[in-house]
Parts: sequence; C-alpha cells; structure tokens
Amino acid sequence: MTVLTSEWLKIRSVRSTYLVLGLSIGTIFLGLALAVAAAGMYDAASPEQQARARIADLEEVFTIIPQLCMGIMGALTVTSEYTTGLIRTSLALVPRRWPVLAAKAVIIGSLGLLIGAVSVFGTYVAARGALGDRFSGAYTTAFGDRVPLLIALSLTVPVFALLGVGIGAILRSVTGATAIIVGLVYVLPMIVGRLPEPWSERLGSLMIGALPREITGDTITTSVYGSLLSPPAAGAVMIAYAAIPVCAAMWLLRRRDA
Repeated sequence: MTVLTSEWLKIRSVRSTYLVLGLSIGTIFLGLALAVAAAGMYDAASPEQQARARIADLEEVFTIIPQLCMGIMGALTVTSEYTTGLIRTSLALVPRRWPVLAAKAVIIGSLGLLIGAVSVFGTYVAARGALGDRFSGAYTTAFGDRVPLLIALSLTVPVFALLGVGIGAILRSVTGATAIIVGLVYVLPMIVGRLPEPWSERLGSLMIGALPREITGDTITTSVYGSLLSPPAAGAVMIAYAAIPVCAAMWLLRRRDA
C-alpha cells in the first residue's frame, strides 16, 4: 500500500499528467464540434443528399486520442524515472522491484479506465445530442443497445495505458515506446489492410481497433480491420495486449541493472 501511495504522489505531482488528462477529456469537445458541423452541413443539403449522407460513429473515431494520450502517459511514468535516475532510489527502497512497476500499472490502468469511460460515453452523448435523427438515424439506436460497444471501446484506453507502462519499462525510452504505440494505432493497421487475403482479414482481426466490435459480436464490413474472432477470443487478445508487456517488463526489471 505504501508503494501504491508513493507512486500515486509521483504521478499527480507531474505537470504532464494533467496535460495528458486534459487532452483526453478534450475528445468530448472535439466530437461535439464535429457533430455540430456535420449537423449544419446535413441541414443545408438537399433531400437527395440527405438520403445518401452517412457519418461514422464519432466516439469510435475519437477514441484514438485518449488511447494515444494514456499510452504515452503510461510510458512517461516509467521512462521519466530512468531519465532522472530516480528509479535507483525507488528500487533501493523496494528490493523486490516488481511492486514498483505493479503500483505504476495499477494507478495508470485505473486512470485509463476512468478516462476511457468519460471520453467515450461523453463523446457519444454529445454526438447523439447534436445529431439527433440526422444521417438516417445513425444515433437513434436505443442507448442500452449501444452500451456494450461503448464499454468495449472504453476498455481499450486502459489497455493502451498498460501497454505504455510495459513498453516504457522494457525500452526505457519514451521515444521508442511512443513510436510503438503510434504504430499500433496508425501504421500497423494500414500495413495489414494492404496485405492479400486471407492475411489481411486474419491479422486485421487481431488489431486493437478491431477488438471492441468483435467482443460485442458486431461484423466489421467497412474498415481495414477483420472480424474473425469470437467475443471470448477477442476479450483474451485485448487482455494479452495489456498483460504481456507488463509481465515481460516485471521479469526484466528483476534481472537487469537499473
């Protein structure tokens, strides 16, 4: 408990923590601004154009922002101590070492869980309020029917937070960790999407972006992602994205010099 309290004090005393959290929450306002702009364009369009008009699920599109923010924040909580040399003090006070990283993972994962829920549900509510029944009723589905997907989307944010902690501890470099996190969000899906079938579908089903809809049993037909995994398998893959880097980092932390 002492280690957990100490790590919490470290994280909340860093100015970048509040900047990252603010950017994540700002997702709601970005979603609202785009929804208002889209509603204005829809109202100005002709009936024929309105009948053809479609809009993406904004909460799904903008989840990328808190994912990236929390992933980078997770990496910073570890790499900043290596940069300043404070990691030696932390490990000297906790000889078993792994509780230090475990405490960071618990705190960052909890923050990611909170930020993910607020940003995803907040963006959805804002977009739904601004768009109403426009775009062929894209946002008129009963809220209860949307909750499973919203929860699954929210969970990707703490996954990225823990991924950042793990990769940051393994590489000890915020630059390297950020490159990997950005690659998982942007680069890798584009590469996989250009592969010939069936590899595009198979590997696309393993991308983090595909997992929320696979967990809820939705079929993906208009994206670079695949949809081959069953809900339990998709849930297991999502857990693996978070657990494997953190466990690997703990193993390395106990076996190499600070």
